[in-house]
Amino acid sequence: MYEALVILAAFVFLYSIVAGGLERTPVNGAIVFMAFGLAIGPSGFGFLGMAVEIEVLRSLAELTLGLVLFTDASNANLTVLKHSVGIPRRLLLIGLPLTILLGFGAGMLLFDGLSLLEIAILATMLAPTDAALGKAVVTNESVPSKIRESLNVESGLNDGICVPILLVFLALATSIGSGTEAETTSHLVLKLLIEQIGIGVGVGIGLTIVGSMLIRQCAQRGWITESWRQLPVIALALSCFALAQILGGSGFIACFVGGLLFGSLAREHKHGLLLAAEGTGDTLALVTWVVFGGAVVGQVISNFTWQVVLYSVLSLTVVRMLPVFLVLAGCGIRSDEKLFMGWFGPRGLASIVFAVMVIGEHLPGSDTITSTVACTILFSIIAHGLSANPAIAMLVARLKSSGTAPVVNNGD
Repeated sequence: MYEALVILAAFVFLYSIVAGGLERTPVNGAIVFMAFGLAIGPSGFGFLGMAVEIEVLRSLAELTLGLVLFTDASNANLTVLKHSVGIPRRLLLIGLPLTILLGFGAGMLLFDGLSLLEIAILATMLAPTDAALGKAVVTNESVPSKIRESLNVESGLNDGICVPILLVFLALATSIGSGTEAETTSHLVLKLLIEQIGIGVGVGIGLTIVGSMLIRQCAQRGWITESWRQLPVIALALSCFALAQILGGSGFIACFVGGLLFGSLAREHKHGLLLAAEGTGDTLALVTWVVFGGAVVGQVISNFTWQVVLYSVLSLTVVRMLPVFLVLAGCGIRSDEKLFMGWFGPRGLASIVFAVMVIGEHLPGSDTITSTVACTILFSIIAHGLSANPAIAMLVARLKSSGTAPVVNNGD
């Protein structure tokens, strides 16, 4: 344990002191973390045993995603969002179902060994985008605000929306496999949607209102010291996630809704309060990608068949980009901006969580499903990481040439 700890701690130390320099290069953090995990794991030099329990990886990915969603939502510009709310609404209500449908069609063509429900499960697992991997885009003020805020909201809500859909498909697949009669699909969908979304929204709003009021009252009395100022947001985000999960709701929706509300209610204090939470989220993401590289990618990379590779490429391109391009017609968005938004739909933490859920169900095609998800995430980390800065620079240059580039405020 101590050997593993010193290697991981040394890596965190080295990365933390050069992170600013790396952020100006095409190499993003997730690429470095995953490559490091792959190098020191069993498939690499074997410095770390990486005998990680599935539930440990699931818990780590869930908590990381929940914290990232809360902090990203807290930093959202609600004024801009009010004027461009139609964009994420189209992406979520029309684009997301189209993405799942296209993913299902691609799976039918490529995977003869999977049942229709298993293909639907795979398509749903890879539909949500990742807020953590998309951070380089949504935090860069050179990107037009309507694009940044829309992508932020989309990535914050689509994983929570996909949870009940995935649970429906899993319930149907397992019930058919066990020979028992399942509830009617419509009743199951309605029940899960109400529970997951309704409870998630309720918990996020309720806890955040109480937490924000307490923070405001204590801050006015000078009770929050510098040393303890780092913890309230982290604790509030994790509370939103955990309570929603306990009550049968979506912790991801609770965190995103809670973050949006917190950013509005705690405007005066949120910058200082969010700094530590953002740092903690980045650290958890680092550990998650190291574990993913060593314990998952290294183990399944030998299962990457041509069908798996082709589906992964299609998932990141046509399956994602075509629905985005179609649903944004008539929104006053340029074609290059639509392509930009379609391309930056990275897959990551949510898909890892979904993969762990599927592994636990012991479906006949779980090996193929897991390998395809891992391959897609691997390609996404590399492709979106390397293309983020060049694509942003290219978009900004095109907008400047047309006189529509956003004005970036470099001052305080």
